[in-house]
Amino acid sequence: MRGLPRRRRRPPSHDRQVLRLAFLTGLPGVLLALLLLWTGAHSDKLRWTLTLLLGIAWLGFMVALRERIIRPLQTLSNLLAALREGDFSMRARGAGTDDALGLAFLEANVLADTLREQRIRALEATALLRRVMEEIDVAVFAFDEENRLRLVNRAAERLLGQPAVRLLGRTVAELGLEPVRGNGEGDESPHTIDHAFPGGSGRWEVRRAPFRQGGRPHELLVLADVSRVLREEERQAWQRLIRVLSHEINNSLAPIQSIAGTLQGMLGADPRPGDLDEDLRRGLAVIAGRSQALSRFMSSYARLARLPLPEREPLDVGAWVRRIASLETRLRVRIDPGPEVTIHADGDQLDQLLINLVRNATDAALETGGGVEVGWREDGGRLEVRVDDEGPGLSNTSNLFVPFFTTKPNGTGIGLALSRQIAEGHGGVLTLENREGARGVRARLVLPL
Repeated sequence: MRGLPRRRRRPPSHDRQVLRLAFLTGLPGVLLALLLLWTGAHSDKLRWTLTLLLGIAWLGFMVALRERIIRPLQTLSNLLAALREGDFSMRARGAGTDDALGLAFLEANVLADTLREQRIRALEATALLRRVMEEIDVAVFAFDEENRLRLVNRAAERLLGQPAVRLLGRTVAELGLEPVRGNGEGDESPHTIDHAFPGGSGRWEVRRAPFRQGGRPHELLVLADVSRVLREEERQAWQRLIRVLSHEINNSLAPIQSIAGTLQGMLGADPRPGDLDEDLRRGLAVIAGRSQALSRFMSSYARLARLPLPEREPLDVGAWVRRIASLETRLRVRIDPGPEVTIHADGDQLDQLLINLVRNATDAALETGGGVEVGWREDGGRLEVRVDDEGPGLSNTSNLFVPFFTTKPNGTGIGLALSRQIAEGHGGVLTLENREGARGVRARLVLPL
């Protein structure tokens, strides 16, 4: 009938093609043998006997050829099916490099070994990841494309106050995480929020990250409690501050209290000592000196705590370095000139920073009779200013930038801490380290251009 589509003929199977080729391969020889047999002078019994034997041999050859070709393919197919099902224990016999079939079996066996090793590593990595997720004190949630929870760790269970079996499969809204997770794709991550959960309240750092599993989009939501960290840092900062203030105030009040008590006893003596006026002047001078020292200390601390934001203006680096170097009169500071560079910075703050570095370098150089050199260079969009001295070097660099820590007899311990604060306020870095291959210390200031 017209209009009906013709059914496409299915191609013959590989087994039938092998049989057909085996049949066609032996057909000419069999026909020739039969022709010679039946045209010759032979008895009918011999003819039929030889014809039957020839047919059986031909059929046996066809079946043997098929088995020789099909069986290895079936073995290889079974091996690949086992690999697909995750069974990596099967191996093909007859693997080797002598022929093409043995080489195919060899490659299949190598593939099975490789997949087995990769699966073991993947299982170990997965077990480690699960262990880490269970032990970390950070709440981890994973949502699918329908905003349903698919993964949760112990910290998240404690945070929501429910076990995982009750949480998995629930939506963001049902879990009460919409205020934390946000609604849009443009939500900034990470960000910090204050929120109360059934398992605790405080300040949380929220991080969101997309990932794919099984070809489908998922989202990872991580909540970290920063309240405890902030409280601990605040407590340690107060402890350090109290220790420093207590130390300095006690150092000043102890001699004041001692001298005041001595003077009070001298005033109450009867008769009064003849050198009372001189003792009073010396005692009051000590009290005034310690009071001034305590006042300078508190002023230095207030200066460190109230450093204003930098007011940026164009600053010629060469003129700046030469001007600060000329302020040092105790020895001549050498200049290693660099390129002509202009930066936008607070000139007054950078003056104070470089003055502190040059003064410290000069103090160190005077101990050994060495020199001081200041130079600058441009490196990858950054300005690097260095101050080298030929002093004794640093024996301990761990406390250099700790406020009020000093190794100088009359030092305040403010200069380096203030200098680093100025550098960081300009987006830069200040470091001090012993020079390599030379005596002394190198102070390196790196500022962005």
